[in-house]
Amino acid sequence: MSIFSYHLAEIPFFEAIRGIFSTPISKNTKGLIHSEYMTVMTLGSPIISTSRVLIGQVAVFAQWENEIALQNYLEQTSFGKILAKGWHVRLTFIREWGKFSGFKIPQHKDKLESPNSPVVAVTIARMKPFAVPRFIHWGRPVEKLVRDHPGTTLSLASVKFPNTVSTFSIWKTEKEMTDMVHGHSAVEKPKRHNAAMKERERKDFHFEFTTLRFKPIAEFGTWKGQSNYIPKT
Repeated sequence: MSIFSYHLAEIPFFEAIRGIFSTPISKNTKGLIHSEYMTVMTLGSPIISTSRVLIGQVAVFAQWENEIALQNYLEQTSFGKILAKGWHVRLTFIREWGKFSGFKIPQHKDKLESPNSPVVAVTIARMKPFAVPRFIHWGRPVEKLVRDHPGTTLSLASVKFPNTVSTFSIWKTEKEMTDMVHGHSAVEKPKRHNAAMKERERKDFHFEFTTLRFKPIAEFGTWKGQSNYIPKT
């Protein structure tokens, strides 16, 4: 059964600059189905600011044929060893909305034990260049909603030149995540996500877009000096 993984790592500045225009992960990696290599961004930060795009911090979202393939990559390749020094979570697939090329969505869907189980959400899209200003207008309020939501333990965005954008969030419970999506959270301006989705339906921002929901099965390493982002059940 295939698994997904999401990695966060810090790399030297000049390697990070080179990675903006290329990727250190070979498409021919044994057992790799697809990967997206991106630069980390801070959710909700000003568009023109040093905190927006965090050069030197990278995110990798990948799908593997199995856990053995992932483990071999982390132990036997130069970039895999760099990722192994960072943080990552291993994931099994639950649900998909939309479509995004490259990943092979499993026919088998895992299940959470209950609505109070932790869940991981990943969105990834290829942007339409002329839609970027409108996307920023509608997207930044949603970024702030997710960033500040009491239901998340870790949330961030990432970008890959020229037009890939993504978000990643770990939620304490599936219920808190779905309440946020539908505008039912007990927070200020709870309908920001709902409003942005309606605008996307009216006129899409993207060439392709998907939201993926996962069950976290294992967590490794530390990020920003912290570990155990996945709540214990």
